[in-house]
Amino acid sequence: MISFEDFKKLDIRIGKIISAERIPDADKLLKLVFDIGDHERQARLDSDEPSTRQVIAGIAEYYNPEDLIGKEMPVLVNLEPRKLRGFDSNGMILAVGADDKPVLLYPEEEVPPGSVVK
Repeated sequence: MISFEDFKKLDIRIGKIISAERIPDADKLLKLVFDIGDHERQARLDSDEPSTRQVIAGIAEYYNPEDLIGKEMPVLVNLEPRKLRGFDSNGMILAVGADDKPVLLYPEEEVPPGSVVK
């Protein structure tokens, strides 16, 4: 059991997938790049470029990368970075485990990238 204070430490935001590709020699992994709408950072850097986050996800057996482009989904953005198969992963997507298959979560309506999941 975790406390509510610990739960509040999770920074879950809606990210919009701007690129998705298979990782060579890794049947289960996709490299996803999200626009996470970090508008404060953009303002500090005086940049029009979307703030992006690369996430390595173990969903390649179930999802085609091209079908994911433009999809929005919740991303845990304050997870400690990890390297998977030599690629940086800077977050984690949230999915439901159903019959040993990950089922991705999507907002019912389009929301701005970076919207906080509450």
